[in-house]
Amino acid sequence: MAVALSLRKAIIGTVFGFSFVPLFLLGWVVYGMFASVYHAKVRENLAILAEDKRNAIDLFLRDQATQLRVLAYSQPVERLSSQEVMDSLLVLLQQRSHVIVDLGLIDEEGNHIVYSGPYNLRNVNYKNEEWFHLVRMKNLYISDVFTGFRGFPHIIIAVAKKENGKDWILRATINSEIFDSFVRTLQIGKKGDAYIVNKYGEIQTKPRFSGKNTSIVKDIIESNFSGVRLVEGEMDGRAVYIAGVWLQEKDWIVIVEEDKHSELEPLMRTRTMTILVSGGGLLCVLVGVFVVSRMIVAHQERHDREQARLNEELVQSSKMAALGKLAAGVAHEVNNPLAVIREQAGWIRDLLEEQDVQSSPNFQELYDAVVKIEQHVERAGNVVHRMLGFARRMEPVRIEVSIPDIMRQTVLFLENEMHFRNINLHWDIEENIPLVETDPAQVQQVILNIVDNAIDAIGKNGNITMGASYDPKEGCVCVRIRDDGPGMDKETQARIFDPFFTTKQVGEGTGLGLSISYSIINRLGGSIRFVSQLGEGTEFLICLPVRKGSETE
Repeated sequence: MAVALSLRKAIIGTVFGFSFVPLFLLGWVVYGMFASVYHAKVRENLAILAEDKRNAIDLFLRDQATQLRVLAYSQPVERLSSQEVMDSLLVLLQQRSHVIVDLGLIDEEGNHIVYSGPYNLRNVNYKNEEWFHLVRMKNLYISDVFTGFRGFPHIIIAVAKKENGKDWILRATINSEIFDSFVRTLQIGKKGDAYIVNKYGEIQTKPRFSGKNTSIVKDIIESNFSGVRLVEGEMDGRAVYIAGVWLQEKDWIVIVEEDKHSELEPLMRTRTMTILVSGGGLLCVLVGVFVVSRMIVAHQERHDREQARLNEELVQSSKMAALGKLAAGVAHEVNNPLAVIREQAGWIRDLLEEQDVQSSPNFQELYDAVVKIEQHVERAGNVVHRMLGFARRMEPVRIEVSIPDIMRQTVLFLENEMHFRNINLHWDIEENIPLVETDPAQVQQVILNIVDNAIDAIGKNGNITMGASYDPKEGCVCVRIRDDGPGMDKETQARIFDPFFTTKQVGEGTGLGLSISYSIINRLGGSIRFVSQLGEGTEFLICLPVRKGSETE
């Protein structure tokens, strides 16, 4: 019991260790590769998102600037100086969208000649404003967020125009709330954010969440980069991915934030699933190892018991062998005095047949004594004969038999089985086949085994051909048994005569029939072989030597 328990522990420990390490390494490597790819994919998607946002904002600013250019260059200053015309142009722009809040025409002295909008800016002079000079230099200017004369943050777009030798500026104010909302709605996810900063790191649009880490933004701005810059940082106490990309229409940077936890949530679920699957796998391995170890230990215990039984049988066989030798010796020793007693009893019987002895008053008693002596000598002789039979190996019986007769007698045992399975039996027996000196019972057993296997191979609806012929060159009678069953593959053919090898279902065959048949034919001095092809059936050929002097001429 202690040995079995120790063996079970050793098996469980060894197999579980060798299973756990590869499974753990596999899970760790696969998860590591997946995590690396997933991180790269998240960063790639964030970069694509930042570029898409940049393109959308550039398109927005370009669209507003184009509208203002069209108004500036399609209308003469004379018409633009009309309040009625300016009001109608503002109404026209606002019908398309509410992005433009007001319009104004400014002369080269900075005077607001015409203004259309909700603020009182008609007589305001912009000559000292920085943006006024930048517009005249660049012809188109988009400002940062500033308060100006309005007293609250706003953004302007201004277009310069020359007419009649003078410089004119058509200026429009962008609705900052709409612009802020437009930028914010570009983010994705529940915790994502998007906003714009200028080249000084100042936030130009209102973020979705407060608590921005301006140091991270300034690090992005101060680095000389093109395309999309990706960093990881912390915003408002949250770990985030941050992407920055410069606009083309304005020296602004679009900042896109994505919550790291939200983005990596599928990865975390994958990690949890990996752990659960690995744990489940390890549990299955553990259960499997436990079950297999029990089976191995049980098998080992059965093997040990079987070995012990075989050892006992071997000892018993040794005893029986010794007993056999002893029995042979005893039989020979007893057989000699029995022969003398039998001879003397016969001599006494001869004396009793004389006339003077028969007249003796004790004749009958003497005669009865002689009979009893002969009976007991015969009885003792039978005992000695059985002892000799036990002591020595009995050889096969050798009598002259007709092989065709044995074949026909054997088929009678299986005739009903073949009829039930609709299997047709065909005979092909030559005439004048000589007698064979052999053991008919053992030959019949071989034929019975092969025909029974042929019936099982066919199953139903087939044909069996049994033939016999004489080969004078080899001096033997050959028995052919052929079926049109499925045949045998090479692997089966290689093991067909192995003990305990069978292709039948469990419980339907022992695998000993052909092995025993092979041994019987060899012991009888003959040979057995076969030919088989898949899909074409199998043919067995049994050759037995004929007795000397019985060959056909």
